[in-house]
Amino acid sequence: MIDLGAPPAERPRLVMLRALGLGDFLTGVPAMRALADAFPDHLRILAAPAALAPLAGLSGAVHALAPTGPLEPLDERLHFCNLGVNLHGRGPESHRVLLGARPDRLIAWAHPAIPATGAMPRWAYDEHEVFRWCRLLAETGIPADPARLDLAVPDDALPDELRGATLIHPGAASPARRWPPARWAAVAHAESAAGRRVIVTGGPSEVGLAQSVARAGRIPPEDVHAGRTDLWDLACLVAAAGRVVCGDTGIAHLATALRTPSVVLFGPASPSHWGPPPDRPWHRALRGRKGIGVVDRGRGRLLGITAEGVLESLGDLPEPECTSIRGQANFPRRFDVQGV
Repeated sequence: MIDLGAPPAERPRLVMLRALGLGDFLTGVPAMRALADAFPDHLRILAAPAALAPLAGLSGAVHALAPTGPLEPLDERLHFCNLGVNLHGRGPESHRVLLGARPDRLIAWAHPAIPATGAMPRWAYDEHEVFRWCRLLAETGIPADPARLDLAVPDDALPDELRGATLIHPGAASPARRWPPARWAAVAHAESAAGRRVIVTGGPSEVGLAQSVARAGRIPPEDVHAGRTDLWDLACLVAAAGRVVCGDTGIAHLATALRTPSVVLFGPASPSHWGPPPDRPWHRALRGRKGIGVVDRGRGRLLGITAEGVLESLGDLPEPECTSIRGQANFPRRFDVQGV
């Protein structure tokens, strides 16, 4: 168990299951904050990958993180909790994971294979991921505001020399969400030629990709951060950056959470399900047209996005409304779903 500032253990316990990646965690933050408001006296434990602990701490909604992989049995210390909340999926497998820990009460989507969920809210396929989990809670009687996405990195943690840089993240877990490296390099070169510092990020498996993009884009090797950042370091880079350019992957949600202007490239997935909130004009979601020619492993739409189109969107990005409140923990709420 990773202690994020836990209250005394004798308090009632609430276990939230979301054993997924960075983007999934960030889209679940508004629901986690709603649970924190509804159950302020509970010890709130997030069952999720250990790497997410620094950002879970920034959310203010979680006291401890129990390292958990997708659909793994929960740590025995989480058994017999007072409330288990499935923020992982529609079930039935994830329902069984939580029920295997024998919580006193379960909040989850209804699934025909799990009779105990028969009276619970119904899953909808055509729904934004942030709204989905807020609706689960709202229909259970817990007010939830999907606008509560924001995280704040302390200002003194930001690398001063990288403030205002253009951050390019060319990688993505799925091949269908990977834009061609030559186009990333063209964007990097144009941003550098315009007088902006460019940094290139990526995970340990994306070091070669990041280095090739940097070389082709004439970006110095010292500005390639791929493979040498954990999630905390990455959050500091995104918070310091002036703009982020990336595919439909976790770093796009990090830019949303930190209110860093961004251009996000979408392929198979729809921005209406996974894109930045439409009420934040400092983000741009780009998606190519259908049927643009040869489709490479589902990338047809993605290949319809040009480097020129990305650069035009970058040039059109407004300054974020919230620059003056970076580093503060609380942001205004703009809408909620209490009445859903």
